Amino acid sequence: MAATANATREMAQHELVITRTFDAPRALVFRAWSAPEHMVRWLGPKNFSVPSCTMDFRPGGAYRACICSPDGNEYWMRGIYREIVEPERLMFTFSWEEEGERGRENLVTVTFADQGNKTRMTFRQAFFETVETRDSHNEGWSECFDRLAQFLAGER
Repeated sequence: MAATANATREMAQHELVITRTFDAPRALVFRAWSAPEHMVRWLGPKNFSVPSCTMDFRPGGAYRACICSPDGNEYWMRGIYREIVEPERLMFTFSWEEEGERGRENLVTVTFADQGNKTRMTFRQAFFETVETRDSHNEGWSECFDRLAQFLAGER
């Protein structure tokens, strides 16, 4: 049993889990993830812009987006949609682009659950090589989800 507990603790160190409840119906929260015209409104940390976002929103389809910091630095990300179950679940790969090449890839799973007129979204991203990398993603995604809440409030 100790080995199982250690393995679980080790995995938790390399997996990011963020749960948020949004004051919006599940279909709207899911839709915010499904089209570039929505993603550009909330993707990226606070004060970032999204000058480019392309999506082929289907299993096997690719996405690619650029987020731009307030000081003009561009960060490109891309991946492949593995599973889309509207409006319940998304699964896709994620990697930063480094000099036009795909960097280390990990897997993102996002689930959406009704909570009355609200939606509980659970975001999981794994596997991170270091706790520092995981924590950096936690900070970035948390700010994205703050922006997502603002976007959803404007869409209601």
